[in-house]
Amino acid sequence: MKLNKKKIIARIRKGKKDIKKNVKNIKKKFRGRTRKGKKDIKKNLKNFFEWIKGAKLVELEECDVSKDPVRPELDNIFRTSYGRKIFGVKYKDEIHAVMCFAFTNQIPKSVKELDLMSKDAFLQSANRDQNIGKIAIAYTVWSNKKGGGKLIVKQVFKMIKKSNHLNRLVTLSPLTEMARNFHLNNGAEEIQVNNETQNFEYKIIK
Repeated sequence: MKLNKKKIIARIRKGKKDIKKNVKNIKKKFRGRTRKGKKDIKKNLKNFFEWIKGAKLVELEECDVSKDPVRPELDNIFRTSYGRKIFGVKYKDEIHAVMCFAFTNQIPKSVKELDLMSKDAFLQSANRDQNIGKIAIAYTVWSNKKGGGKLIVKQVFKMIKKSNHLNRLVTLSPLTEMARNFHLNNGAEEIQVNNETQNFEYKIIK
């Protein structure tokens, strides 16, 4: 059956209208999603900066060692003996990042050396001025909130910079690419690679 010219033109016009309508609906949905996406990004950024601004560095009596991805085998007695300390980033009564320290006068290449050197520095300080060691050795760090790891490094750096007796901030890090990238990206310098560990230093300029 043949269609007359008028009917063909009418169908073409209807088709064009349908296409325009569909395109309009697609654009409307896209704009709606874009606005929602922008709102979500702004909200996430606001929440991120609020927690970064409101967080503070605190000394802890203990931590949940099972959450430590680096050295979970070290218990809280080890982490708090011979002048060793645990610090955390606290926000709204929750701890979102943790960093553990020992204080020495030399740079350890293993946990065993860390233990012995921090004991030695502690015993030396007992006979002198009570200030334990000159080097803060960060031997583990972890975070359960975005930005927590970087934040605790910055807060600890500020704390050590204000210290009267500490003049170096050095890590005893696992021999992994993740640890290497973390410290290099946060401004540390690689100072040596050992059999099972690696050391990075955050330069303290007083």
